[in-house]
Amino acid sequence: MAYDFLGLVNDVNSRLNEVQLTTDTFPTVTGFFAFAKEAVNSSIRHIQQEEYEWPWNHVEANETLTVGEPRYSYPNDAKTINMNSVRLKRNSTLNIGTIKLKNMTYEEYLEKYADAEYNTETKSCPTHIIRTPNRELICYPMPDKAYEMVYEYYRIGYDLIGSTDVPSVPEQYRFCIIDGAMHYAYQFRGDTASSNAALQKFQQGIKHLRSININRTDYLRDTRVHY
Repeated sequence: MAYDFLGLVNDVNSRLNEVQLTTDTFPTVTGFFAFAKEAVNSSIRHIQQEEYEWPWNHVEANETLTVGEPRYSYPNDAKTINMNSVRLKRNSTLNIGTIKLKNMTYEEYLEKYADAEYNTETKSCPTHIIRTPNRELICYPMPDKAYEMVYEYYRIGYDLIGSTDVPSVPEQYRFCIIDGAMHYAYQFRGDTASSNAALQKFQQGIKHLRSININRTDYLRDTRVHY
């Protein structure tokens, strides 16, 4: 069965011995079948909300800076931005190599360089990046050329709508989506015992996802300068 919205809903229908939907019937279903669609989305939402940094939500953003403009909005789907990943991309036309921008706190920026944002005479190649409380990034100094800024972030999950929509959760974790959807489906049918059993299985599945994708052993790096 295809790994898309229709296929996931039909997985739920199969477990409950319900009729299989088709691409023609999928958009207009009502009753239990409409709830099965919501159950799949609810399960995916639950998985997405369990961690801020699931690897399948990791994306790279490219933004062309505007001369004299220091502030740039987050991408609409951004959940968290890796501030240590921000860099200016190599550009032979602009005569720069790749430059990693230093992360600075908003408080330090206001304390040391607050006037730089309003002084249009101080344009230069940015050296620092600042995250503001209102989901913006500030480049300091304000750019003097149209540099290309690259950074990495984790996006917010999305609901499936069309029959061929595919989740960002990888297909190998299909079982976990279905276990969660079954929890909601059994709730709809008033089968509390089966709903609780499905929930327990779903929670175990999320632990499995976390152990594979999130849990890691960090190592210490010696940053001392040796002369």
